[in-house]
Amino acid sequence: MLATELRERLKFTAARYELTTERGVLTQSDRVELIEGEIVEMAPISPPHNSCTDLLTERFVLALAGKAIVRVQGAVRLSDRSMPEPDLAILKYCEDRYRDRRPTPRDIYALVEVSDSTSDYDRMVKLPLYARANIAEYWILDVKAEKILVHRQPNGDRYGDYREYSLGESISLLAFPEIKFSVASLLP
Repeated sequence: MLATELRERLKFTAARYELTTERGVLTQSDRVELIEGEIVEMAPISPPHNSCTDLLTERFVLALAGKAIVRVQGAVRLSDRSMPEPDLAILKYCEDRYRDRRPTPRDIYALVEVSDSTSDYDRMVKLPLYARANIAEYWILDVKAEKILVHRQPNGDRYGDYREYSLGESISLLAFPEIKFSVASLLP
């Protein structure tokens, strides 16, 4: 084993991570997020991923106007060690739109990840992270399989309720059961 493998990795706090951005060490073009104290490079965004994210944004903004804030690829502060950047965050409505702080788990209705090449990461890294933060609802839009994987009822590092929605079915957010979306309308 190499000596460098025996050393403790430097773990970042959310505050220290934010300082790296404020001081210009990291910029928007760096495409990274803080996961369990480590700065992790995010996968490049493909055209199908962009297309799906744009479509979701349009659908959710129109349906949730005045009821919730739809945040696109913005960081959420899940803990002192994790600030991921989900593709979409459905946030509790507030007049200042979180101007002076990052949304935290108490502000989040649901998080959504678009998966065209990141399926394993979204399931193996993001899912337990979101469950531990007690995020009530987590969707993975599997672009290739044309399915929406919905996780609800966080319990430890898992979700107690899991369901796949396919083309031809309808879906709604737990926080807004009266607003229905057809799966086909959410996938490009």
